[in-house]
Amino acid sequence: MPQIILLLIIALIAWIGYRKFVKDAERLTRQRERLRREHATGADGTLVKDPKTGEYRLKRDDD
Repeated sequence: MPQIILLLIIALIAWIGYRKFVKDAERLTRQRERLRREHATGADGTLVKDPKTGEYRLKRDDD
């Protein structure tokens, strides 16, 4: 019985690690694609509208 519990714990940790890996890979892919498009068009960044103030600002990497 302890072996089954240990195996389930290891499987859970592996699944959580896999999900984090996929999430980070998707985030990096989106970031690289955005940078590629900016480079192709010669833009300095992407403008986004602030919903509170209505002003436009450059999108940061953590947005």
